[in-house]
Amino acid sequence: MKKYSFLIGIILGLLSPMLGILIFYFWKANGNPFPVFLEALAQNKTLLTAAISFALFVNAAVFTWAVNTNKNRTAKGIFFITLLITIPAIIYKLFF
Repeated sequence: MKKYSFLIGIILGLLSPMLGILIFYFWKANGNPFPVFLEALAQNKTLLTAAISFALFVNAAVFTWAVNTNKNRTAKGIFFITLLITIPAIIYKLFF
C-alpha cells in the first residue's frame, strides 16, 4: 500500500468525524457518561445536527490538510467518506 492512498483517506475520513464527536462530547456532555450523551443525541435533533456539523468540520480540516500537502488520493478517500456522512445527515435533517 502506498504511503498516501485512497484507503488511508477512507480511514482518516472515518476517524476524524469520530474525533470530532468525541471533542463535542467533552465540550457539551457536562460530565454525563458517553451512552447518556448518545441517547441525548438520538432524542434531540438540534444537538444531533450540531454534533454532525462539528464532526464534519474536523473532517474538513483533515481534508484541507490532505489537499494542501498534495496528497490527492488521500483527499479523495476523505471526500468520499464525507459525502457518505453528509448525504444521510441532510436527508435526516430535511425529512425527519
